[in-house]
Amino acid sequence: MGYFNRIILIVLDSVGIGELPDAALFGDEGSDTLGHVSELTGVKLPNMGRLGLGNIKSLASVPPVGHPMGFYGKMAERSAGKDTTTGHWEISGVWLKKPFRTYPDGFPQGIIEAFEKRIGTKVIGNKAASGTEIIEELGQEHITTGYPIVYTSADSVFQIAAHEDIIPPDKLYEMCHIAREIMTGEHTVARIIARPFVGTPGNFIRTERRRDFSLAPPEDTMLDRMIAKGFEVCAVGKIEDIFAHRGISSSNHTGNNRDGIKATIDCMDSLNSGMIFTNLVDFDMQYGHRNNVAGYAKALKEFDDALPNIMAHVRKQDLLIITADHGCDPATESTDHSREYVPLLVYTPSNENGVSLGIRNTFSDIAQTVAENFGLEPFEHGISFLREIGGDRL
Repeated sequence: MGYFNRIILIVLDSVGIGELPDAALFGDEGSDTLGHVSELTGVKLPNMGRLGLGNIKSLASVPPVGHPMGFYGKMAERSAGKDTTTGHWEISGVWLKKPFRTYPDGFPQGIIEAFEKRIGTKVIGNKAASGTEIIEELGQEHITTGYPIVYTSADSVFQIAAHEDIIPPDKLYEMCHIAREIMTGEHTVARIIARPFVGTPGNFIRTERRRDFSLAPPEDTMLDRMIAKGFEVCAVGKIEDIFAHRGISSSNHTGNNRDGIKATIDCMDSLNSGMIFTNLVDFDMQYGHRNNVAGYAKALKEFDDALPNIMAHVRKQDLLIITADHGCDPATESTDHSREYVPLLVYTPSNENGVSLGIRNTFSDIAQTVAENFGLEPFEHGISFLREIGGDRL
C-alpha cells in the first residue's frame, strides 16, 4: 500500500483557468473559462477558495487566501487536442501525439451511405451544428420520417440524435455501436455520442440517457495499472465511456452533477482502498457549449456548496484531487472547447498547510502521482507531486 489508501479524483468537465501558450493555434486566444465567469457573474466559491483556487491566478470573485487548506497549481495540456477523451487520457498517463480527425463540413458520403446501409434507414443532418439547435431545426422531420439526426461539432465526434419515442435509447445505442465500427482507420473519431431527446417541436429537451462510445486508449492508463495490481477503481459519470469500460471495477453512469456528487460520496462510503474517478459533466454539456455564463456560474456554486460534504467524507489517509480536462469558455463567441490550463486542487486532512504546486507541464502529473502512491509502473510522462504534499511523511 502506498502513502494514501484512497485517491478521489474529480474532473470538473471544461472548467479551464486561462489560455495555454499555444491557444491561438486552436483558435482560442483570450479564452479563460473560470476567469471570465468569475468576472462577469461575481460568483462566490469560498470552499474551493479555501483550498487555494484564488491562489492559482487572480479571479475577480475568488480572492487568494493567506493559508490555503489545499495544495494548488495549474496544469498544461501536452497532447494534441482539447477534447474530453484527450484530456482524460492525458490525466491518466497517455499522451495523444496526433489530434483526432474532425469533420467541419460533415462526413463523407461514403461514410453516410455505409452507416445508412447498416442501420437500414436514411439519416438527416450530416453537418457541424449545436446539439440543441439541430434538434430544433430537424426534430419535426425526424419525427415525421423516423430518420436519425447525424451531426458533428468542432470536436472529433459522430453524434446521433433521436427522439426517445421514435428511436428508443437502446436502439440508438445499437446505432452508435455500428457507427463506432465504421469510423475507423483514416476516419477514426474520438467519440460516437448518442443524444436522445424528448418533447415537442419548440420544446425539445435532451435527456440524461446520453452515452459516449469512445476509442480504447492506445496504451495502459493508470486505471489499467490499478486493476492489474489488484486495486479497485470506482468510476462515476461518463468515465466508463471515456475509457471504453477498461480499468474499472465498478461504475455509476450518472447524467448530471448532482447525481455524480452523490455517487462519488456513495463510493467514498463503500470503498476502503483504491481510486474513485468522477466526471461532472454539467459545466460543459449544459452551459459551456451553450454560452450560458450565468448557468455556468450556478453550476460552479452548486459544486462549491457540495464540497464541504465531499471533504467530510475524506479520511486522513485519503487524497482528494480536483481538476478539469480542458476549457469551454461560455463568454467567448465560440461554442466549442477551449485550449486552456486546468486548475489543480489537492487536499488531504493529514496536511492542511497547503502550498503552491506551480505550473505543471502535463496533466499526466496526476497519473504519475497515482502510480507512485500505489506502487504502479511509472509512466513515460509526468512528474509526481506526492512528496510535495508530504506523502513521504505519512
